[in-house]
Amino acid sequence: MTPDEATAVATIKRWLEGFNARDAQVQIDTFNFPHVRLAGGKFRTIEDGDAMRAQNATGTERLKAEGWGYTTLESIAPVQSGPGKVHVAVHYARHRPDGTVYTEFDSLWIVTEQDGHWGVQFRSSYLENQ
Repeated sequence: MTPDEATAVATIKRWLEGFNARDAQVQIDTFNFPHVRLAGGKFRTIEDGDAMRAQNATGTERLKAEGWGYTTLESIAPVQSGPGKVHVAVHYARHRPDGTVYTEFDSLWIVTEQDGHWGVQFRSSYLENQ
């Protein structure tokens, strides 16, 4: 694994810590903006940290409604990389508070370097309920 790939993997793992803690600031710190997500056939753009903070609040309510407890990273593998950009294939599992898995999905994350900051710039997810 190259140093850039290791940085991209560490960035995604840090994001997941923030996601599970519902800590918007950690999620903001691990993104580059504008951030784009493709899921359910729709593109969504998060323009900046303020928009991310608002989406985090909405997402927390949606996760609670579906009985979410936490998410685990089941696999992570850089699949392509070059200067300033790494494509990472990930597989996530969502768990209920008791630990039972209720959904799993694959995603492709693109982590970029902007002005010395590594952050997630793009996600393409196969999560069906989004």
